[in-house]
Amino acid sequence: MKELSDCRILIVDDVRANVQLLAEALRDEYKVSFALDGEAALKAVDSLKPDLILLDIVMPGLDGYAVLQRLRSAEPTRELPVMFLSSLEDVSNKARGFELGANDYLTKPFELLEVKARVKSLLKAKSYADAVKAALERDLSIAKEIQLGILPTDPSECARGTALDVAAILESAQQVGGDLFLTLRTAPEKVLVAVGDVSGKGVPASLFMAVTMTLLRSLATEGTEPAAILERLNRHLSGQNPRGMFVTLSCALFDLTEMTVTLASAGHPSPVLLSPGRAAEMPFPTTGTVCGLFPRSPYGQTSRPFQPGDCLVFYSDGVSEAFSPEDEEFGYERLMETVDGHRDQDAKGITAEVLSAVREHAAGRKQSDDITVLAVRHMIEGTAS
Repeated sequence: MKELSDCRILIVDDVRANVQLLAEALRDEYKVSFALDGEAALKAVDSLKPDLILLDIVMPGLDGYAVLQRLRSAEPTRELPVMFLSSLEDVSNKARGFELGANDYLTKPFELLEVKARVKSLLKAKSYADAVKAALERDLSIAKEIQLGILPTDPSECARGTALDVAAILESAQQVGGDLFLTLRTAPEKVLVAVGDVSGKGVPASLFMAVTMTLLRSLATEGTEPAAILERLNRHLSGQNPRGMFVTLSCALFDLTEMTVTLASAGHPSPVLLSPGRAAEMPFPTTGTVCGLFPRSPYGQTSRPFQPGDCLVFYSDGVSEAFSPEDEEFGYERLMETVDGHRDQDAKGITAEVLSAVREHAAGRKQSDDITVLAVRHMIEGTAS
């Protein structure tokens, strides 16, 4: 936990005498900086990263209320402790300060002993909260490593020595998430892939994802068809599911002897299919409900040719439902245009281009959902290395 003597206090007041008075009272116990107006205060916050702000309200330019609004609207300073020190003593002024997110409010003239006591209390609370947050971040970092360890380390390994080229990208919206993918060689000339999306986000979704991955890998190694895998997976997940969580899944089996792909879907959207000389399409219907909610749900499957030059691109709804700053969805049409526009690239190139297009569409907007893209291409010449 951070020592209080290492904490920095930013004093913001346009009256130099007030700044000097507070600085002399606090500098023996804390690091002290100051600003004489609102704009200077915001710049100081960016550069100094204070642990507490003592903020006047009545100032030229940006007043204290405006400064606090700016701080609370920015992610890095949303929880930065702020105490108003103001000559405004009306109850409505204090109420407005607390409504905007102030942690404390003292009216001038104030007793320095009371200021010091409240400063110490706020800094101790922040130091404790920061320590708890840091411990949680460490735990989540370990959880992320464990979760990533459940996923295939090298998605292309399952297709080594075959004519298939496989690549995948997964980026969680939080440190841990609910998206998943599986790539598995089930026979010398058969490769199974699956892409899924667990309901919700964060730790609950990641735990359900881990259970789903364990069951899915176990069921896939038995060599059954995709529809049978989903049926058995659904029975297992719905058997003990007190929170009512679920997962959408697209499960596909590539048969290189028959040159076909057989796909079953549990509430997951159709992957995008590229074939030489044809526009991108989404040919696979959703053949069943999500896994985890209804134990007796039936699942069908669809088979179609998968010839040299074909490519199938799977994704989670973090792709199709990515939003721009103007709240416009990335959408399926833009997804198909992106895939179609990069049809000559290998599997890794296509997944990278889809992710890049989503990032460009979002234009810096914070990622709200996990993003997964997986591509399987049937190489035209020879076999994949």
